[in-house]
Amino acid sequence: MLAEAGLSVWGWGGLGVVLFLITFGPFAIFYLTFYIFCFVGGGFAVTLLFGKTSSEKHLEKCEHSYLPATPTGILKTLEEMKLEVKPIKIDRRVTGSNFIDEPLQQVIQFALRDYIQYWYYTLSDDESFLLEIRQTVQYALVQFSTRSKEVDWQPYFTTRLVDDFATHLRVFRKAQERLGEKEDPKQRDAPEELLESFFEAEVEMERKICRDVVCTAPKEEEGFLRDLCEVLLYLLLPPGDFHNKNMRYFLREILARGVLLPLINQLSDPDYINQFVIWMIRDSSANYEAFMTILKLTDRPAELEAVKDKVMEELQYLRSLDTAGDDINVIKNQINSLLFVKKVCETRIQRLQSGKEVDALKLAANFGKLCIIPLEHILVHNIALQFFMDYMQQMGGQADLFFWLTVEGYRVTAQQQLEVLQGWQKDGKKQSTQTKGLLKAAALGVYDQYLSEKASPRVQIDQALVEKLSEKLSKEDPTPEIFDDIQRKVYDMMLRDERFYPSFRQHPLYVRMLAELDMLKEPSFRGSDDGEGESFNGSPTGSINLSLDDLSNTSSEESMQLHAFISDTGVCNDHGKTYALYAITVFRKNPDGSEDCWKTYRRYSDFHDFHMRITEQFGNLSTILKLPGKKTFNNMDRDFLEKRKKDLNAYLQLLLNPEMVKACPTLTNYINDFLENKAYSKGKGDFARKMDTFVNPLRSSMRNVSNAVKSLPDSLAEGMTKMSDNMGRMSERLGQDIKQSIFKVPPLIAKSDIDPEHCRISAQLDDNVDDNIPLRVMLLLMDEVFDLKERNQWLRRNIKNLLQQLIRATYGDTINRKIVDHVDFMTAPEQVADYVKRFRDSFWPNGILAETPPRRDKNIRMRTRVAAKTSLLGIMPDELKHIIGADTTRKGILRVFDMFQHQQLNRRLVYVFLEGFLETMFPQYKFPELFVKLYSRSERMHRYSQKLRSTQKR
Repeated sequence: MLAEAGLSVWGWGGLGVVLFLITFGPFAIFYLTFYIFCFVGGGFAVTLLFGKTSSEKHLEKCEHSYLPATPTGILKTLEEMKLEVKPIKIDRRVTGSNFIDEPLQQVIQFALRDYIQYWYYTLSDDESFLLEIRQTVQYALVQFSTRSKEVDWQPYFTTRLVDDFATHLRVFRKAQERLGEKEDPKQRDAPEELLESFFEAEVEMERKICRDVVCTAPKEEEGFLRDLCEVLLYLLLPPGDFHNKNMRYFLREILARGVLLPLINQLSDPDYINQFVIWMIRDSSANYEAFMTILKLTDRPAELEAVKDKVMEELQYLRSLDTAGDDINVIKNQINSLLFVKKVCETRIQRLQSGKEVDALKLAANFGKLCIIPLEHILVHNIALQFFMDYMQQMGGQADLFFWLTVEGYRVTAQQQLEVLQGWQKDGKKQSTQTKGLLKAAALGVYDQYLSEKASPRVQIDQALVEKLSEKLSKEDPTPEIFDDIQRKVYDMMLRDERFYPSFRQHPLYVRMLAELDMLKEPSFRGSDDGEGESFNGSPTGSINLSLDDLSNTSSEESMQLHAFISDTGVCNDHGKTYALYAITVFRKNPDGSEDCWKTYRRYSDFHDFHMRITEQFGNLSTILKLPGKKTFNNMDRDFLEKRKKDLNAYLQLLLNPEMVKACPTLTNYINDFLENKAYSKGKGDFARKMDTFVNPLRSSMRNVSNAVKSLPDSLAEGMTKMSDNMGRMSERLGQDIKQSIFKVPPLIAKSDIDPEHCRISAQLDDNVDDNIPLRVMLLLMDEVFDLKERNQWLRRNIKNLLQQLIRATYGDTINRKIVDHVDFMTAPEQVADYVKRFRDSFWPNGILAETPPRRDKNIRMRTRVAAKTSLLGIMPDELKHIIGADTTRKGILRVFDMFQHQQLNRRLVYVFLEGFLETMFPQYKFPELFVKLYSRSERMHRYSQKLRSTQKR
């Protein structure tokens, strides 16, 4: 029985196993084992955790059993405090202006919500702490607002701010110069070397401060901001709150790490600055010429690669379009333009990567076909004259050049004074003896300085002419033409002597002069509002077309049955060049009574060429016809094009006036040729138009100066005395320039133990500059941006005079008032409220804290760099290029741009602005001494101080 029972158990068990395996598979046994293991392990873990929790509760009860019981009074007090409801009173007045307080309260509310409340409510439900924080913040803002109202911000915005920026630029320029002196190209291009050179130059200039540690070490920067914020809290917080360490440290961390540090990070980001530059000048149209210039000058392959990638993307899009008719021609033009840009990028990348980059000036000097500028034009153009002066100094002929210029100044002044004298004599007022005496003294001064035996240096001229002049000066009254014979000889000598003008045309200085005059530019890179290519004819098919010969055979009465006006204006793009095109509708009445009508299209360059041709042929027209001037920036703006259209229409109507034709009968042929419905053939070359653009503004400015001389003071004697004094100063300055050129004597400035290059810009204001704040600001900025201190004193004085004329002609004596009004406008409650609203909307769009934007793609950042440089270069007016030179203008603008591409240097500039702001805001406190202590962690500053002490001991 037992055997049968055992057999049945094993049988049924085996059958169950077989059925189990057949049903669930051969791996089911492993799953079953795993399930059993997990069940046992889970039970063990639950038992362990339950035991641990029970043990902790038991230990806690045991510990409390040894503590004394809590007094009932404390428990009762806590219950009463919880039941007590404190009324929350918030005074919403902060600045005293409703315009500002409303958005400012929203900013405070958002800041408390997103920076404090989100973590505070996890600790406590007590509202009193939040109330105290809000009241403390509002108290600090009230103190800040009250103090800002008491400050005169005009000196800060017009002097201190500009001085800080110009000084920062000076330090950057000196750092670049030091890098340029290094022989290793890798060191010249290394950012670390630039930082080292920059802060070394900063120490030499500031002498007591170096910001290298704060700008380059994040931990040191945080410590600096904490110390600074603690000082600000001391000035702004109530004494009770400040002495509360918990409150003070809490607010200090929020202000330093939550407000100032993110703000400084954003303001010092080069990509953010580039975007801001583009936004600031967003109203100016894109300048094709500036864009191509930037591509040619850039030394960063990454920028070119980014532009090339965008070009390829645009090409792919344009080629995918399905177009027909007129649109296909437009697309073909766009494709050709993009292919040209792609080719320029590829060529430039290949040169940079191969290391075969060449100097454009040397290439032009050796192989280029250079423009020839006549000596007479060189002598009347500031930029060209500077290079000719430098060359004459090298050749030992500067005395001849200065003599010629001095005589020109004497002639103009003498002519004006004699004209005024004649007018006074007609009115019965006799001052001839005194006038002639002053003129004779001025003439003798010129003679003694350049022609007498004691002159040093002396103009080498025929002695017979000198003796003849000496005899005239001793026996005759002086005239404006008294020096003409000798001046003519000096001019011929400079023109024909192989040492001077002929050799100057083969000298590298001549090539640099052409670069400054923008005459080394490749034709394929030209492009502006006036265009440089041929105009095209848009007259309809079937229009009656008379030849020039037919028109010239008609009578003036018949030919002047001609009416024309500009009916429309448009912007065209041809092979990548953008220009304005003017549609001229022409009506002509034939002798048989019929009338012809057609349209022809002209660019501004066609008008300019036509104007040059007729004013050259008919000299009297130059005083009657005035062509609207060129404009470099905003030249595609609709308002500007409409204004130019109106001005050109007025020009046409004056030209077609019958009285004009009667005065110049042969003018008809030129007018018909210009208005004929065919492509206009320019009679003047590009060089002639450029020379007309450069020389005519100077001639106009000379006429303005001559007219200004006519406005004399109340008495002739006073006017002649001033004229004599001015001529004396002019001769003295010219003599000083010659001595400086020959003997390398520095100009007469106040003596100082400190090198002017090693001090702040504000310490270098010239004594002879008047109190006109805008002029001083412009001179300071131009000196540093365009490095004008490297120019000779003659050019710098001319630049100063031109700027004075520009400011006074534009604004007169109201410029200071305009600046004051603008500062008042910037600080008005409405404007401040607008600033607060913009801050609120940027940090909390739609009331929600903005997320940190991701870092933009490298290609996008590189294209932004190119766009920012193009925008900066494109807004530079032609007038500035005429004053200081095109190449100097480009280098100055690119220097400013390069300065902003280094984040550590940008941080330094932000801290400098912050220092100036706080010193202006709290002048009664010793912030300058405080900053010296805060920056004292710099090892570079310690090394420089030791170096100074060791030098002084010697």
